[in-house]
Amino acid sequence: MRHPRFEASLDRAIRFVVAAQYRGGVADGGWPQRFPAFSGSVKQTPWPDELPLWLPSGIRHGMEDGDYTGHVTFNDNVLGENIKFLLMCITALGRRDLIPNVRRAMACLHRMQQPGPQAGWGLQHLARAAGGRPAGAPAGARSYEPRSLVTHTTQTNVSQLFAYFRLTGDHEFLRRVPDAIAWLESCRLTDQQKAENPLLASSTHPTFVELGTNRARFVHRFGSNIRNGAYYNDYDHRDTPSHYGGGRKVDTAALHATYEELMGMSRSEVADLKARSPLSAHGRRELPDYFSMSDLSLDDLFRDADLSLPTVTRAEADAVVEGLGGRDHWLTPIGSITNPYQGPAPATPYDGKAYMSRNVGDVYDTSPYDPLKPPLESPYTPQDSPLGITTSDFIENLGTLTAYIAGS
Repeated sequence: MRHPRFEASLDRAIRFVVAAQYRGGVADGGWPQRFPAFSGSVKQTPWPDELPLWLPSGIRHGMEDGDYTGHVTFNDNVLGENIKFLLMCITALGRRDLIPNVRRAMACLHRMQQPGPQAGWGLQHLARAAGGRPAGAPAGARSYEPRSLVTHTTQTNVSQLFAYFRLTGDHEFLRRVPDAIAWLESCRLTDQQKAENPLLASSTHPTFVELGTNRARFVHRFGSNIRNGAYYNDYDHRDTPSHYGGGRKVDTAALHATYEELMGMSRSEVADLKARSPLSAHGRRELPDYFSMSDLSLDDLFRDADLSLPTVTRAEADAVVEGLGGRDHWLTPIGSITNPYQGPAPATPYDGKAYMSRNVGDVYDTSPYDPLKPPLESPYTPQDSPLGITTSDFIENLGTLTAYIAGS
């Protein structure tokens, strides 16, 4: 059912997403990290005057491409999530005027794939030429996100290309997928790198790969807070931060299998996909009563897609209700805590390494961290996670109860 009282807010959200999309040039169809542009955005990060004696030579640091908020952004699948939102509007509201926006976004991702042999993507790409580098080139972002190609982003974007083929039936979206997979195969972590860094043990690939050399770059940090410390990156695979993975799990075999499956489809199978695509719909289509009970993919927006709710037993529903006790909310371990703000951090140099692979620095650092795994420095001591209201558990529990009621 459509509720008119939500219409104005929804229209405002749609206008915002459309207004934020780049128009013209290499960036056409992409979205920036921030919109509208903010003149006060950070353009560089501080570098302490006094550095640890053990700091290696030849390191890189800082925001290599300055203010990153205007770059075309693939980080956190920004472009893919915006496409999903627009397709929902096309499907549920009959907003066929948004189809060109979707097509431009798909073309942007396809266009931003880098030339071989490093046929991947970065977290962000330059929206316009800068510093002697062309528009569309991979760009650095936050101080712990160096200018590079990024393996998990490349995996995500290849999966996006698969979805674009299903949406359009256009084989052009698949043409350079083998190049991307070949590049991913060329930059795997070595057994030595995984053996010498426990944080890399379950990964297949480094997160960041240097442009040109195809060597892995790893991020590190020194100091104990934002004033006496900073992030830097080099080729050393050891002592990476725990809050931002130096390695990723990339399933190249699955990517290859999906590519072969799509390339092997008959003309009639491709025509059927295209006919069921939300880009081919005429008018709006009623959505199920319970539409977003899980993280939807683009494939879930096709006509006749299976959006059935999970089966929930009476015992499972009773357990969720019992978890409420006498409250109107669930209390669960929150997992992460933060230090209370104590004012500006001191700039006193810190020469140790206790914080390099921890989620938090000294007591002036308000970054979230696991209380069971604090830094090995006073006054930190391991402690159990406190209980609190977490949105993820709250939504999951409501979803369980909803699925049970709907299936009863």
